Amino acid sequence: MRTITKNGVRIDDTFAEAFPMRGTALILTGPNKRWARQAAVTMTGFATSVIGCGCEASIDGEVEARDTPDGRPGVRVLIFAMSSNDLQTQLVNRVGQCVLTSPGSACFSDLVAADALKVGDLLRYFGDGWQISKKFGNRHFWRVPVMDGEFLCEATTGFTKGAVGGGNLLICGADYEKTLRAAEAAVEAMNEVRDAIMPFPGGIVRSGSKVGSKYKALHASTNDAFCPSLRGMTKTALDDDIGCVLEIVIDGLTEAAVADATRAGLAAIIKLGPRNGARRVSAGNYGGKLGPFHFHLKDLLA
Repeated sequence: MRTITKNGVRIDDTFAEAFPMRGTALILTGPNKRWARQAAVTMTGFATSVIGCGCEASIDGEVEARDTPDGRPGVRVLIFAMSSNDLQTQLVNRVGQCVLTSPGSACFSDLVAADALKVGDLLRYFGDGWQISKKFGNRHFWRVPVMDGEFLCEATTGFTKGAVGGGNLLICGADYEKTLRAAEAAVEAMNEVRDAIMPFPGGIVRSGSKVGSKYKALHASTNDAFCPSLRGMTKTALDDDIGCVLEIVIDGLTEAAVADATRAGLAAIIKLGPRNGARRVSAGNYGGKLGPFHFHLKDLLA
């Protein structure tokens, strides 16, 4: 495969293939930063991949108290699913089980769109008839009595049908330590991009997958072409100087957000260089057959 070398790092002339998703954004607030983040961490748990989790979700960033609807510390979260119905189910279950239950929490929509999902409109029934409807301008909220006071939740949240999931980078290094260092640098840079998340643990996945398996029950299995331990036993995609590979998966509310996050990650990896980080960067695709969004690495180097 043709490569482009930047600061000693080989960049494969290939593309990451991504697919359409549904996505929404919420702001979760709490009595302080600790509890706002706790609600967000709990809500976005077990949400790495739609393959096994039903959705993909993570924290998009902290929100200062001056910028939240109720003037308290907040955290913005993004959640993605393959269909509107799946997103609705995941949203109400996660807010109901993880935010409603979190001390001092409140939940607000942070995406204005033509299409909407129910949040407070469903969770209000937990109030058992004691819930109160409140409207401020064009926004509708529900006040649900709970044991520490009340849970304030926006009735609905907008969602987009133009979200993009499955953008990715394959980071290849000489050893585990250097490859992880490069991946961490990339994730740190990507976290600065609004409207994009990296849903796997710490933004990084070691168990990259391919579509299909020798076992009929599995829809996905280990990406053996990028497993250094299988070099010599399978058709490898790795050079002899690669001893470890880590992947970053990117979801975004827009195609531009995924592109910007990928660009930021690439720049961070290149800046680190091969002596301290990655020797090569590639991306996963299926020949353009899986999804309509193609993020060509060479186009994102600028």
